[in-house]
Amino acid sequence: MGGENESAGHPSDLDRRWHLARNAHETDVTELEFALMRVSEAFVRWQSECIAAASGLVMSGGENALLHVIRLHERPKPLKELARLTNRDDIANLQYSLRKLIKFGLIEQHGARNSAVYSATERGRQVTDRYAALRAELLIEITRTISGGDERLSQATQMLNLFTGLYEQAARVVATHQRDC
Repeated sequence: MGGENESAGHPSDLDRRWHLARNAHETDVTELEFALMRVSEAFVRWQSECIAAASGLVMSGGENALLHVIRLHERPKPLKELARLTNRDDIANLQYSLRKLIKFGLIEQHGARNSAVYSATERGRQVTDRYAALRAELLIEITRTISGGDERLSQATQMLNLFTGLYEQAARVVATHQRDC
């Protein structure tokens, strides 16, 4: 397929039409979004498998991420900070994950419910250290083989942070101006 939906650098014999796109730029954004979805699912699957190997526990990728954020800088954190650092607003789900991590003995709660802070236990530190070792062996070593990898990783991080802001702004606008259906 050629024409309006064909972008530079893409083979012209591929059908790049999307119902979400009306031109080459929109096609490129749409394909980025689908790539982000696939990366997100692969990343969550990696986190779940790696934490299972490190701990013998069944945890979601989000629970694994939460455990590492709790350990970040080796200082206790309140729920509000955990939500901000993970860019989440589903407080009930975060609370469920915190209870699960407590039940597994990976974190502990200090203080009353409204002023509670969470920190990693000794077991939580051991599990996150094993996770870090597996990550270094199985993932980080592979990333070292990418030509210009450090610069490319930095650029990708900047681009993802930029898109996070763009999607947050677009979500605020659509939430503000939603019509009743």
